Parts: sequence; C-alpha cells; structure tokens
Amino acid sequence: MKTFALCGNPNCGKTTLFNALTGATAHVGNWPGVTVDKREGVYKKSGENIAIIDLPGIYSLSPYTPEEVISRNYILDENPYGVINIVDATNLERNLYLTTQLLEMDVPVIVALNMMDEVEKAGDKVDAKTLEERLGVPVVAVSALKGTGIKDLMARAAALPAKRSGNSVLEEDFGDKLRKVREHYEAEEVASPLFHAVKLLERDELELKRKNAAAVLEQAAGEEDLEAAIADARYKYISANLSVAKTKNGKETLTKSDKIDKVLTHRVWAIPIFLVIMFAIFHVTFSEDFLYIGAWASLGKGLPALDDLNLSEGMATFVGIFYDGAVFSPGVILFNIFDTLFGTIMDAVGGAIPTEWLSGLVADGVLGGLFAVLGFLPQILMLFMWFSLLEDSGYMARIAFVLDRIFRRFGLSGRAFLPMIMGFGCSVPAMINTRTLADEKERTATVRVIPFFSCGAKLPILTAIAGGVVQYFGVGHADLITYAMYLLGIVAAIVSVLLMRNTTLKGETPPFIMELPTYHWPRFKNLMLHLWDKTKHFVKKAFTIIFASTVLIWLFSHLNWSWHYLPDEQMNESILASVGKLVQPIFTPLGFGSQIGAYGWVFAVAAIIGLVAKENVISTFGTLGACLIALGANVGGVTSDVLLADEEGITATVAMITATGISIPGLIAFIAFNMTTIPCFAACATAKGELKKGTFKWTLLFWLASSYVIGAAVYTIGSWWWTAFIWAAVVAAVTLLVVFRNLGKLKFRKRKSARGEANA
Repeated sequence: MKTFALCGNPNCGKTTLFNALTGATAHVGNWPGVTVDKREGVYKKSGENIAIIDLPGIYSLSPYTPEEVISRNYILDENPYGVINIVDATNLERNLYLTTQLLEMDVPVIVALNMMDEVEKAGDKVDAKTLEERLGVPVVAVSALKGTGIKDLMARAAALPAKRSGNSVLEEDFGDKLRKVREHYEAEEVASPLFHAVKLLERDELELKRKNAAAVLEQAAGEEDLEAAIADARYKYISANLSVAKTKNGKETLTKSDKIDKVLTHRVWAIPIFLVIMFAIFHVTFSEDFLYIGAWASLGKGLPALDDLNLSEGMATFVGIFYDGAVFSPGVILFNIFDTLFGTIMDAVGGAIPTEWLSGLVADGVLGGLFAVLGFLPQILMLFMWFSLLEDSGYMARIAFVLDRIFRRFGLSGRAFLPMIMGFGCSVPAMINTRTLADEKERTATVRVIPFFSCGAKLPILTAIAGGVVQYFGVGHADLITYAMYLLGIVAAIVSVLLMRNTTLKGETPPFIMELPTYHWPRFKNLMLHLWDKTKHFVKKAFTIIFASTVLIWLFSHLNWSWHYLPDEQMNESILASVGKLVQPIFTPLGFGSQIGAYGWVFAVAAIIGLVAKENVISTFGTLGACLIALGANVGGVTSDVLLADEEGITATVAMITATGISIPGLIAFIAFNMTTIPCFAACATAKGELKKGTFKWTLLFWLASSYVIGAAVYTIGSWWWTAFIWAAVVAAVTLLVVFRNLGKLKFRKRKSARGEANA
C-alpha cells in the first residue's frame, strides 16, 4: 500500500483535507518520544488503498519546533511514496516557501492548491498549469472544504513515478557552494544530498552534528553565515517566477474576512468581544439559570420553583431535567438527562443485589466510577464543539495574536492562553492542547497553571460552600464569593507564571508566527470527525483512571484496618477516616485542621477525596454529614435523609459548619486549596504524559506548595487582617531575590563571554 504524507503550513486546510480523504478510517496516536499528535488514515476511493499520514503544520523544514523536526525526519527517514504539499492559494508566496524546501528532497511531490473557492470568491485567479510547469511537479486545484478536486488529486498522486531527484531554486545564487557540499554527501551515499547540502549551508543545527560536516562547511562557505541570504533568495525566486501564476482582480476592496477583522481584532474591542464570546460558551454549557429567571425572581417576577408546581413524582423528575425555578442551559440539560438515566440504573442494580457490601461496591463503586466519567461527557463534548467551531472558522488564530501582546509580558506567547481558557471546562483537554506550544519550558509553565482555571467539576465546591456561608453566617452573596474565587485562581496563575518564567523555567518567549486564515463556516462532517477524535482521546485518558480510583475510594471508606466491611454510619472507623485524622493537623495553617475539633477530619477527608475527582467533594459532604449524625454530633437538627438528597451540597455544608465550628476564612481557604491543589487523577495522568520526563514530580510539588501557600494566605489574612502586611513583605522579598538572582546570572554570563573573547 502506498503511503503519502500531507505537509503544509498551519491553517492551510491540511486537517480538512485529511478528514475528507480518510473519513472514519482516521485514528490518532503520538509520534515516538513526543506528545505531538500522529494522525493516520486510509483513502479508499481509488483503485488501491492509500495510507495517509497527516504531518504537523509547519512553515519550514528548519528544526526550530518539535513539529518541524517530526515532519522533516518522517520524510527523510520513513521513505513515504510521496508528499502531498497543501498550499493555501489565497496566500501563495508564503506557502510556496515550504514547497521550495520539499522540492530539494529526493521524494515525489504533488501540490494541492487549496482554497481555490476563496480565490474565485475574491475575483482572483491562480493558474495551476503555469505553476506546475515552473515547479516541475503536478499541481491540482482543490477545495478541501467543499470536497472538489480531491479525486483528481489522488488519481495523479497514485500515478507519480516512484523516484524523483531533488532540485533547488537556489542553484543560480549558490551553485558552486551547493555543488561542493552535495558532492560530499553523494560520496557518503546520503539520501537527498541536495536537501542536506542546503541545510548545511544554512548552518542547520541538526546538519552540523553529522560527521565532518563542520570541515565541509568551512571548505565550501568559510565563516559566511548564509541562512538569511538563502531565505531571501527563496522569496525573490518565488516573487519573480511563481507569483505570476496568480492574478488579482485589480480592485483593492476589502475581503469579507478583512471587514470582520476590523471589528473582531480591533485594538480596543477585540478582548471585550472575546470575553463575551467565552462567557456565552460557558453560559450555554454550564449555566443553571440560562434565561436569568433567578435575576427576575429578585424583582418579584420569577417563575415558581419545581416543588411549588405540585407535580407527580414522574412528571417532577422529567420537568426537573429542564427547569427548577430557572431554565437550565443546553449543557446542563444534557448532563441531567445522563445523570437521571445513570441514577436509575444504579438504583435498579443496587436494589437487585441483596448483600449490602456487594450492592454498595457494584452500585456506588463500580457503576459510580463509570458514570462519573460518562455523566460529565456531554458538557465536555459541548465545550469541545464550541472550541472546534471557533478554531475551524479561523477566529482562534486571531484571538491568539490579539492576546500575544499581553501574555508576552508574563513570559508566554499568545498561543498559551487557549489551553488556559479550556481549563475552565476540563483540565484534561486543556493540557492536551498545550502540544501547540513550541517551547518546552513554556509548555511546562502552562500545564502547571491550567488547574488554577477552575474546571466545571470544581464549581459544585464553590457554590455549595458559598451558599453554606451565606445561609449559616448570613453574610455576603454566594455569587460574589464564587466570582472572587475564580478571580483568585486567575491571579494565582499569572503570579505563578511570572515566578516560573523568571526562575526555574526562565527562557526566551518564543516568537508567535501564524497565518491568519480566511473566515469560513466549518463543514458538519469535519466538525464531527474533529469531535470524535477529541472524544476518543478524553475517554482514553480519563476513563480508566477515574473509574479505578472511585472504586478504591469506596473500598477505603468502607473497610477498616482489619479489612472488615463498615456501613456508612461507621465511616469514622474506616481506613480513609484514619488517614484523614492523621493528616488533619497539616491543614491547621489553612483553617480546617486541628482548630476545628474532633470532627474536623471530615474536611481533610473531603480534600483527599477531591484529589481523585473534584466532583466527589460535595457528594462526600453528604455522606460524611450522615456519619456525623450517626456519631451524635450537633448538625443543627438536619437528618441523614435530607443530607443524602441534598444535591447542591449547601445543607450538607451547613451541617458540617455546625458540627465543626469552622470559620468563614477557613471555609474560603478550603475552596482556595481545592481550586489550586493537585487536580483529579485524570488530569494528573494527562500532565505526566504531556510533560518532559522527570518534570512531573516537580509539578506535583508545585501544585501542593502553591495550594498550601494560597490557602494559608487566605485564612490568615481573613482571620487577622494585619497579616496582609507580612504576606506583602514576603512577596516583596521573593521578588527581590528573583531580581538579584537574574542580575547575578546576567553578570556571570557577561564575565564568561568577556573571558571567552579575551582567550580568542
């Protein structure tokens, strides 16, 4: 079976073409040794099946990013039958730069002149035949989005000769130098000698590692640095000889994309518009008051609560999926449908098993772990869908540029902002999305702060404790507390990035270069394929870990050290409770440790269980509250049945406040700790897979240390306002240490450089 590699610039339509060629045959893995996606599929619509490898989007074959190294090494070392070079016809000169490099390899090449529909829409023309004659390889006009020209492209690709000798547009300017180096590589029997010769003249870092490469370069070019000259020669050749294939309509009118950009990328309004769009996405996905009926209720114009409608039990269950005094968002409705279905299955299975411990293990442990993943999948998929729409339409590329000028001040490129925003939905896909970052240190810093952007699973912790504070203490507003905690997470992320990028992860902020594609409506088929890829990846990363960990937590909370089964009311004697009592003193500086008495271990246990999956924290509140009742603790007259039916967790929070006497600063510190500490096991596993080997253990330490310091600061400042001055002094001292450390390193490098020049 012949194998073709798809190669092209980012946003040239390569992924759209790949999906159109491979359809349901596509699958995603990782390239060996790196975390960049490896996408493979099979084209089955010709006389023979053709394997398609989707190489990462690149601008050149110079080894500046992992994507460029992967693409280059695959073509040179894996010997594909040919390369399909996708060229954006709307941006011909920039895309043909990569084409001139591919032609220097001894590999058959065919050019797919993509986005021809956009060219025609603008009234321009690109003569594929003229381009074919001047490049010396087949050129086929296609529209990957509309599916036109693809059959002709693959027919001509399959008919390519098996061998081809490379040729370069640089012969006229660098002929003698190229000949000398090329002859050396031919004598060494190196494949694609012309390509390697050009790379050596550019002083390519991979090429210079070859045996005798430095001596050959010295003989051919001396000390002359030809990298810039070679790049300039390529562009001059493209402009003089290849750009003539494109003719414009002669009118200097703004395109539709240009007109849209005047609004969406405006210097003042771009970020507010983006924030509104992000709010709309999260509101549609996660809001339980979609039409703001709750806001109208405060004015006396709200609709009645579900309990006031006097519906039958079955009808109340059905209506409760969509409404409870407020209309739920589409994302919450989907979650409720799955939650109701899974709850019914769990009750049926649990009731069918007569043995208590086995019923609990199967229903709460096994099925609970399974449904913990599947229950949140609809909302996660909806979030994926919205982000895919923004990405495929061309909007995300623009907002990354807009944000780059802000994030660059913090040592990050604009590209790093997108994974952080995704963290509001789920840390797992957000961390996977850091693969788009070229710099390893930037990627590490971004992965570490993603959990500070509170995901949907942390929202119940915020709302339950905020509601409990308002209900028990009668102070503040739950919405204000929740908003402040989100703001705290964002501020903590920015401060952490500043510290990391100026100390342990110090480095140059990588340049952010990306072609801005024209706006277009994504095709439904491509959107669904993209969604399917994301779904498979999420389930693979998250399913087994949450499933297994939930079963283990159930076992440890229902077994004592003698391995005897314990019912819920004896949970304080379980392995989990004893561990909670052991670690309880550690949380004393955070306000939910030794100072909240004998029952304070329940907060420690809830925090520990939250390390598995944050959505477990509030359900644990209900179970632990029932345990407190069984122990005879004062929980304000609340019964076990009320606690276990308390889905929002507010009543359970009030019961735990009553029993432990925890203060408001302690409760806020509990939120802050859970928001910024080690994320769920699924996110931890994802982080370990995405980070460089040996980095994950330091990331775990970073999460623990950050959450502990943030929680301690919140508790101490909330309890004793004057400690704010102490914390300010600590921050100032750390800042000065960082400044002096960097100045010392700078002086050392200057002295070292001066000694080197003196020795030379």
